[in-house]
Amino acid sequence: MRTGLIMPDIRILMVDDHGLFRESLGRLLDTAPHIQVVGQCATVAEALASIARDTPDVILLDYDLGEESGLSLLTELRRRSSEARVLMVTAELPAAVTLRVMEDGASGIFLKHSNPDQLIAAIQEVASGGTWLRDSPLHTLLSEKRNRAEHLERTRPLTARQSEVLRGILDGLANKEIAWKLNTSETSVKAAVQELFNKAGVRTRSQLVRIAIEQHSIDWLRPREDH
Repeated sequence: MRTGLIMPDIRILMVDDHGLFRESLGRLLDTAPHIQVVGQCATVAEALASIARDTPDVILLDYDLGEESGLSLLTELRRRSSEARVLMVTAELPAAVTLRVMEDGASGIFLKHSNPDQLIAAIQEVASGGTWLRDSPLHTLLSEKRNRAEHLERTRPLTARQSEVLRGILDGLANKEIAWKLNTSETSVKAAVQELFNKAGVRTRSQLVRIAIEQHSIDWLRPREDH
């Protein structure tokens, strides 16, 4: 008879200088399955002592700890190569500060005004190695940055290798034939083809050919100059 795997509890340490908030959050977490609160702290020093003693999996950390900043704990955790993951549970933060928090080692941002039911999902996501940025200004910032990068890549001129591979595709050659013609590996050709797909925003060779002819006859298909 097969038995189900027993899921280990996610060990939680709460670090917040507001006692009432910690108590309220603790009651919420006590009702969640597979979550165990192993400590509550108000200062960085208390947190470091608890981490060494209680080995939490996830630290719920406020950014503003009164006279201290949660960033100082992040810095110390990174210095100690701690395996504990940090979910910043805090008030609204500017995008630049949020970016700093993530760069300093946090695995996510959960805003205190968000739906409490989502906190469990955030904890589970962070504990499993993921990140949580929903409702964070950084989510919008990163999306805009990614869109700008994609636009820049699509408007960037083709490299010499991409141009050669594209001409091979237009000639109806397979990847292996293009590789032989260019005296390179088939893996290199496949990588160039994927780059062309990304630049054109397509998924197939026929779509790539159509985009190249209809929209890039002047730049991508410009005759090469002899040197």
